[in-house]
Amino acid sequence: MTAATHSTLFPQVPASADAVLDGLDPEQREVATALSGPVCVLAGAGTGKTRAITHRIAYGVRSGLLQPASVLAVTFTNRAAGEMRGRLRQLGAGGVQARTFHSAALRQLQYFWPKAVGGELPRLLERKVQVVAEAAARCGVRLDRNELRDVTAEIEWAKVTQTVPEDYPAAAAKCGREVPRDPAETARIYGTYEQLKRDRGTIDFEDVLLLTVGVLQDRHDIAETVRRQYQHFVVDEYQDVSPLQQRLLELWLGDRDNLCVVGDASQTIYSFTGATPDHLLNFRLRHPHATVVKLVRDYRSTPQVVHLANGLLSQARGRAAEHRLELISQRGPGPEPVYGEYADEPAEAEGTARRVRDLIAAGVPASEIAILYRINAQSEVYEQALADAGVPYQLRGAERFFERPEVREAGLLLRGAARAGGHSDPQLADADDVPSQVRAVLGTRGWTAAPPAGSGAVRDRWESLAALVRLAEDFVRSRPEATLADLVAELDERASAQHAPTVEGVTLASLHAAKGLEWDAVFLVGLTEGMLPITYAKTDEQIEEERRLLYVGVTRARVHLSLSWALSRTPGGRPSRRPSRFLNGLRPGSAAPRPGSAGAAGGRGGIERGGAPATRKRRGPVRCRVCGRTLTDAGEIKLMRCEDCPCELDEALYERLRDWRAEQARLLGQPAYCVFTDKTLLAIAEAVPGTESELAGISGVGGRKLAAFGADVLALCAGEEPTSEDVSQDTSEESPEK
Repeated sequence: MTAATHSTLFPQVPASADAVLDGLDPEQREVATALSGPVCVLAGAGTGKTRAITHRIAYGVRSGLLQPASVLAVTFTNRAAGEMRGRLRQLGAGGVQARTFHSAALRQLQYFWPKAVGGELPRLLERKVQVVAEAAARCGVRLDRNELRDVTAEIEWAKVTQTVPEDYPAAAAKCGREVPRDPAETARIYGTYEQLKRDRGTIDFEDVLLLTVGVLQDRHDIAETVRRQYQHFVVDEYQDVSPLQQRLLELWLGDRDNLCVVGDASQTIYSFTGATPDHLLNFRLRHPHATVVKLVRDYRSTPQVVHLANGLLSQARGRAAEHRLELISQRGPGPEPVYGEYADEPAEAEGTARRVRDLIAAGVPASEIAILYRINAQSEVYEQALADAGVPYQLRGAERFFERPEVREAGLLLRGAARAGGHSDPQLADADDVPSQVRAVLGTRGWTAAPPAGSGAVRDRWESLAALVRLAEDFVRSRPEATLADLVAELDERASAQHAPTVEGVTLASLHAAKGLEWDAVFLVGLTEGMLPITYAKTDEQIEEERRLLYVGVTRARVHLSLSWALSRTPGGRPSRRPSRFLNGLRPGSAAPRPGSAGAAGGRGGIERGGAPATRKRRGPVRCRVCGRTLTDAGEIKLMRCEDCPCELDEALYERLRDWRAEQARLLGQPAYCVFTDKTLLAIAEAVPGTESELAGISGVGGRKLAAFGADVLALCAGEEPTSEDVSQDTSEESPEK
């Protein structure tokens, strides 16, 4: 091993605390040296957030300001926690605890259980689905494998949102969840599951958090012991915390504020599991004197990729959009993103495989290339196209197509039908051709002509079976005389070819599974309406999460980025599909979305929203009313001051405004931000306008909103009760303010 190789694999520990800061950019250095009080790091994709927070911890330890054993850093995956521990060791801060929320809680629970409760900690369930299945059986409910997975996920969501069984139906309805079974039925299964665990003295992973919270709440002596141990907390991926994890964090902290959180609201893509960015977005409200640092220097992606990512978010709406970060690439220029339109899905897969092969021939390692899609069922056509092109691949976060339980089961049924001679099988009596025979067989296992409503395992199962139906149709199109036995032989051949040993190759993954990863080249495929955004994304919040999912996909690419879609599903099919609305105004030849339309949300900086004409521009620069600095950030422009400048917030008024807004939103049947955004409410609570003209001067209060809500707001500002009850005025044409 050469000296250069050794220094790369085993970096030298910095010689001093100051040396820990070497190589950090100004914003990362600001994070690293902000060691007291609450700190909020808003870190865009590829901006070196892990580097910033690990150097912060190491600088504190090496300078003697932090004791290693007094620091607890928490994140969301074992991989991320391991990476953090490794970096801290390399920086000379090896004694710091870096764990997931569950790991940290379990360690504390195991230690304190004998003192808090007595005896040994109940046994931890490794697979809760078996107990959920038994609970369903005791309730007289029969669940197949996929429904079982969905109901288990609902129980997990209920627990992390601290929802008890009897409250589950109301909570699921309030959150607009796509439930897999009748909510009352799920609640009964949930309650029985909890009783079975109690009877057997077992707990699940969600119980680990719930029980730790319970111990710390009930036993102040134990809580104080934990707080004496841990004096300083760092939370990574803070946009993904659940209400239960936030409660645990608050109990760890007590009345102290030595907390550093790191996150990006624009990368919130796990709300279906109970995660919420609200804790990140409200951090400044809970900690008015917090140090806020924005990391926007993107070291991962070229300017061309970053420009597309910024453009994608510039059309976003809602609370997360108000806090979006405008990334600035620190890399040299690269190729422009490539947009591809194909006649059908097989053509899209074949075209993608050709481009992948060309990149490999040009010197890009196969392991540095990824093909990302919305749902796992999309993988099969890309698996086949890559195999046909001789390109090695690996699936991440999903089983190989022919290894999925429903596909294996379908193969057995089709093989049995083929042995029975096709038409001699009663269930195939009315089937005239091979595709009809396949539909008849798979119809007994959940395939229907139309997809099921909602998401989850039922939809994934249907997509897998639908892929087999499409494969049969394509097979017979190329071999019109083929029999069902010929199709089964083809399936066996394909399955055999794809059971080869796992190789280092092109990554196939869903967009969710790609979070936290990066590649030199990324292909984003299947970008059509109905797939991204997915069909069952109905509300504004759900649509915006789909946009953020595409943003995560775009920001996985370092250099090469390709975005593609197919106009029809099968060759010769009607070209009825449309490219994703999220690409409007970004791909060549497409028009920018209209303000207030489904794909729109306001434009780039400098354009007013909130009822004013879309073309009206601000007259001259906007300056901070405290320090006089010229403002460029949309949120700061709305507040008329820098985020870091002191404000005179009337907190009581702000809370009254929030309560009033919630009621108006309920009456209108719209999200709260359609009344006023948080930034607008903050601006009102700081300015406390006394007249209509003063209220109209606040950014976000346009003509329509002034007419609809002005009297109520002015009454609240005057300390009076609002008198207007007419909220029927149409404010839907307005885009949420930036």
